[in-house]
Amino acid sequence: MPATTRTTLRRGLAAAAALPLLIGALASCGYGSESKNDEKKNVAAEGDKLSADTVRLGDFPNLTHATALVGDQEGILQKELGGTKLVPTTFNAGPSEIEALNAGSIDIGFIGPSPSINGYVKTKGTNLRIVGGSASGGVKLVVNPAKIKTLDDLKGKKIATPQLGNTQDVAFLNWISEKGWKVDAQSGKGDVSVVRTDNKVTPNAYASGAIDGAWVPEPTASKLVSDGAKVLLDESDLWPDKKFVITNIIVSQKFLAAHPDVVEAFLRGAVKTNEWINANPDKAKASANAKLKDLSGKALGAKVIDAAWPSIQFTNDPLAATLQAQADHAVKAGLLKQPELSGIYDLKPLNKVLKAAGQPEVSDAGLGTK
Repeated sequence: MPATTRTTLRRGLAAAAALPLLIGALASCGYGSESKNDEKKNVAAEGDKLSADTVRLGDFPNLTHATALVGDQEGILQKELGGTKLVPTTFNAGPSEIEALNAGSIDIGFIGPSPSINGYVKTKGTNLRIVGGSASGGVKLVVNPAKIKTLDDLKGKKIATPQLGNTQDVAFLNWISEKGWKVDAQSGKGDVSVVRTDNKVTPNAYASGAIDGAWVPEPTASKLVSDGAKVLLDESDLWPDKKFVITNIIVSQKFLAAHPDVVEAFLRGAVKTNEWINANPDKAKASANAKLKDLSGKALGAKVIDAAWPSIQFTNDPLAATLQAQADHAVKAGLLKQPELSGIYDLKPLNKVLKAAGQPEVSDAGLGTK
């Protein structure tokens, strides 16, 4: 994790009356909620400056944010921005990134579906738009093979998720419900004990026996596997075509309205980054790891990143239908009031970029701007 001076922004859950509103804000990957400015400042590339001097980017030190990590590390994003300087800030959870976007501290961000939904709902659809996809997959159920050999063996066991109401927590609660088992969503008590555990301490909790497994994103899942855990289920197997959104690209509506040329250039850089990642998986994996080392001071071990990388699909498609499904799962679990998501997407800039690149356009599943 980033080791330089950072401002802690962790937010506890509010009173029960406020729970439905706050739950969706919890991080999609649960890596705490601190942030830091990247000390390695980008230098604006040669070329004309766009309508903004800078574009301030938020992302997470997580493999499911590799479009941001690689795009910055390889200079692909900056090249497309030309004389407009890219200024990255690293966050470790969704709530702090949404707070920064709402406060005008960042302009564009890579973020998971749950905080995207909550950020949109809390401002009554006035602040953010999802303008692109970034990644699918990268979430696994890993267990202690000495205690759990089949999915049915989860009954009565202690399974960690990153945070109450976060994307993985909602997915696990939905899976439990479909098994016909009962769990109180708020307390996590029931036929399975759902133990909300910050991803950065989950490996220690597993090693101590405090948990019997975890439903977590990468690289946490592969870190547990390197400690002796076994992958029992890849969440991708539960979704049509094995695809579901894990990372979106969001932008403040104010920035989008004022600087559409910058947003389009950024999306062009993201599309080119994903193309480079998919064409050069080994180089991209090394690039992402180099950026993680730059941010945290420590790279992932080869055993961990080699296991984690293949489970993540890098895609420009935001997989909008799966965002709606994830919202529906949260509602069914009692963690979220039915959200109004109409207008959460504006994919016109992305589809313009994709068309120019000769790539197929993507759908907003009826949730786009008019």
